[in-house]
Amino acid sequence: MESYMSLILYGIGGILVAGLALLVAFQEKLVYIPVLPGLTKSYPITPARLRLIYEDVWLRSSDGVRLHSWFIKLFPDCRGPTLLFFQENAGNIAHRLEMIRVMLQRLQCNVFMLSYRGYGASDGYPSQLGIINDAQAALDHLSQRTDIDTDKIVVFGRSLGGAVGAALTKNNNDKVAALILENTFTSILDMAGVLFPLLKWFLGGPGTKGPKILNFLVRSPWCTIDAIGQVKQPVLFLSGLQDEMIPPSHMQMLYAKAAARNRRCQFVEFPTGMHMDTWLVEGDLYWKTIKQFLEQHLPKKKETESSQNGHGNSPFFPNELSPDDIW
Repeated sequence: MESYMSLILYGIGGILVAGLALLVAFQEKLVYIPVLPGLTKSYPITPARLRLIYEDVWLRSSDGVRLHSWFIKLFPDCRGPTLLFFQENAGNIAHRLEMIRVMLQRLQCNVFMLSYRGYGASDGYPSQLGIINDAQAALDHLSQRTDIDTDKIVVFGRSLGGAVGAALTKNNNDKVAALILENTFTSILDMAGVLFPLLKWFLGGPGTKGPKILNFLVRSPWCTIDAIGQVKQPVLFLSGLQDEMIPPSHMQMLYAKAAARNRRCQFVEFPTGMHMDTWLVEGDLYWKTIKQFLEQHLPKKKETESSQNGHGNSPFFPNELSPDDIW
């Protein structure tokens, strides 16, 4: 009987070791999903389909990887806020275009959409270090442009994009005016326990219990909760309470960590918002919340400078419309 039980235990142990080895070897395939099931890696549409003014921007990350982006403008000489948008995990930037179209209209802004390495038309393979380098390349590009107001660059990240945005913002206090996070996780380590409850004891972020002996094996931990605690700029947290993928408690923990050191934080809950559709189902409240946050925290042009430019009625946006009109 003892030999029989030992055989069973050895078999179970072998299966666990084999499963763990597969998780380690193919973890990037589990963390990053550049292609949606049944679709191709290519863009199904471009901004031209939605009659948006845009340019294709090709960048080089610091390690030489070639990256594709779209820079979409509300109108050719728009110098309102420029949102550096970091998308969710699955699919590519083309799948976010309808939301971006509404964003331009409701916020009267420009939007820069970065295609992470391995996503869309960008080269390479996704990794945490690589994507952080990609985000830096996008921000550096925006900071050097002369056709936008570089004092009004706002990082906007949803889900995985929030982790990217938090990491970028904490490293660029002089280039990023504000940060917006929507339905973002505390860390991939914590999400492993959400998706695979049996791993909760062995993987986890700073606030979890257990020995966490497998943390060192994770190559893309994305510890947003650590990064957000170092962000000095204003931060807006947008949390959909019906999020079916990331527990809303993650957003609450991120806010608590940030607000402990940063007084310019705002947390807003949306009762009917799910992971991907908060902007759609919450409509006016969602866009009004972002609009008011930007109005409060983005720098305004001096009244004298605005008057000299013939825009005395619009110190926030240098165009012919007043803030009430364009917001």
